[in-house]
Amino acid sequence: MEKGRLSRPLLLSAALLCAGLAGAQVAFTKLNLAGQQVQSINLYGAEYASETVLGRVLNVTRDGGIARVEAYGHTLLLPIDEDQQRATTDFNTVQLDTGRVRARTATLVNGNLYLPLDTLARGLGASYQAGNFRVVPAILQGVSSRAGKDTDRLVLDLSRDVPVSDELRGTTVTVTLRGAQGEARRYTTRGAFVPQAEVTRSGDDLKLSFTLPPGSGYRVYRVVRPGGARLVVDAGPGVPYTSPALLERISRPLIVLDPARVSGLGRDVTLDVARRAAELLNKAGWQVKLTRDAQTALGLNQKLDLARRSDVYLALDLGRFPGSPRGGVTVYEPTGSSAAQIVNAVRGGAQAPYIDLAVGNGGGTRRLSELLRGELRGGGVTAKAENVTRTLTLGEAPEAALLLELGWVSNADDRAKLGVDDRLQAMSVAVARSIATYLTARAANAGRAAPAATPGAGQKGAGQ
Repeated sequence: MEKGRLSRPLLLSAALLCAGLAGAQVAFTKLNLAGQQVQSINLYGAEYASETVLGRVLNVTRDGGIARVEAYGHTLLLPIDEDQQRATTDFNTVQLDTGRVRARTATLVNGNLYLPLDTLARGLGASYQAGNFRVVPAILQGVSSRAGKDTDRLVLDLSRDVPVSDELRGTTVTVTLRGAQGEARRYTTRGAFVPQAEVTRSGDDLKLSFTLPPGSGYRVYRVVRPGGARLVVDAGPGVPYTSPALLERISRPLIVLDPARVSGLGRDVTLDVARRAAELLNKAGWQVKLTRDAQTALGLNQKLDLARRSDVYLALDLGRFPGSPRGGVTVYEPTGSSAAQIVNAVRGGAQAPYIDLAVGNGGGTRRLSELLRGELRGGGVTAKAENVTRTLTLGEAPEAALLLELGWVSNADDRAKLGVDDRLQAMSVAVARSIATYLTARAANAGRAAPAATPGAGQKGAGQ
């Protein structure tokens, strides 16, 4: 009985649809839409597809009585004419990018938006024949150049528009053409500022790279034209140098030192080492935050917030498992997944310009660990390297993060060494120098922002 109630409205809807189509001289047809088999209709001799079907490959929206279509760098505006027969004539005016032309326009069939495939193909630079709407492959057709008084120009001609990203690392500008095909080769120009550029293949993408001279900036912009697209890159002293917010952060990274509170030694050694290292780093111009002092400490949520904003996160602790025979200094690298989805996504291979300035891939942590153990060894302190899992604060740190275990409370030899002021100073200097060296190299590799100075040998000698 319930089944009968459900089937009756569906039959009525189908009947109404057929009645509406018949009245408008409509026939159902099959369409190959960019490699997908979908349904289209033949409306008064013209092939149309619905907003729902076209939404698989195009961005179709309604703005009052206008259908807006965006794809492949083009924007089309088609009036919605409810007179279906009139909509299928070429007496209508539609806007294809910035030009207005006579062409078929959008219409409604049983309240659903339908768009003419020949008009769409004309505006989007697609290939169209009845029953087959094919997107033109994105091909880099050539690279040309022009020399100016204070700016050189590179011009990339493409068969159609593609997603583009650009970034500056060190002195190298890289422009990525997503999903583009083309020849990998080196280009020589007549320019004084960009004498050569190189196109290379990276997976499914093409990358254009060139060296940006000192005192210069660059800009990238696109020009979409009927039947193709053009990407223009200007570079030279005539273009102001600008950098994204993530790149600016390189010159002012956040260092977080998190000394655990451990009793039973007569002195607060983790805080002592953290304070001395922070003083050295602060004197050299670095930005350092400690999670506690002798009287107060940040709560867990505050510590996690600092960890998430950090460029270097270093926890300092002591081993204190009752009855353990262990001893010595250990540098722990965190392993396992993070609680933050973006961190896991990037470490799983997601890419975007400058994304590694926001989320490291683990290489920074390994490099900092090597530097720290090397500096400790130079100060007469031998440190082992191990991994640690399920450490909340380290897992939340998006960049380099380590746990430095200064020794073991249960080990008499460790307790004696931690009472020697020179040893604590040596560990403090090792922490400061390794962090400064790591961040200085990171800044040099990531962009052109000036890094702070590395705490030098004079500071080290004075401290010891």
